[in-house]
Amino acid sequence: MTNRKWLIAGAAALALGVLTLPRFLTSGSSAVATGPDGMPTSQSCKSEGPANLDITLKDMNDAPYRLADLKGKVVLVNFWASWCAPCLAEIPEFIKVRDTYHDRGFEILGISTDDTALQLREFASRYKTNYPLVQVTGEVEDSYGPVFGLPTSILIGRDGSVCKRHFGPLSKEQLEKELKALL
Repeated sequence: MTNRKWLIAGAAALALGVLTLPRFLTSGSSAVATGPDGMPTSQSCKSEGPANLDITLKDMNDAPYRLADLKGKVVLVNFWASWCAPCLAEIPEFIKVRDTYHDRGFEILGISTDDTALQLREFASRYKTNYPLVQVTGEVEDSYGPVFGLPTSILIGRDGSVCKRHFGPLSKEQLEKELKALL
């Protein structure tokens, strides 16, 4: 093959990769089964497999935080960082959603990828978070990864199954739509 043909073939392969990447990053099981009217029809999710809840992390007081204590709840695991503008934009919306659905068995777990316990306490105070913030470990990244970018959120059903992965910001409307099918 001549150099020109290799160049054209390479450009075509690159274009195909760029065009399919967004679909790959947002693909996965849907947490909401819908009927013809677009309304949820099921209270379960198409599982990507079981979530690893056998992990203990450190909370903002450097105390152990056991993911196993979340069994039986619908949980949004949110990987974030204090320098990440889209992550910070999600927090006020997450606070509102947790206020609305916590008494129905919903919890959010914020996993910081960059902060110490002291920084987490200061952050929680400044942003008035109403959900637990913990420090990332290699074990949790291995279990819930790959975390290609921030924010990354994983929705876990009451039965401990991974229902949905979100790469990038998660809107209040999308989260509530998925929650209503699981709660």
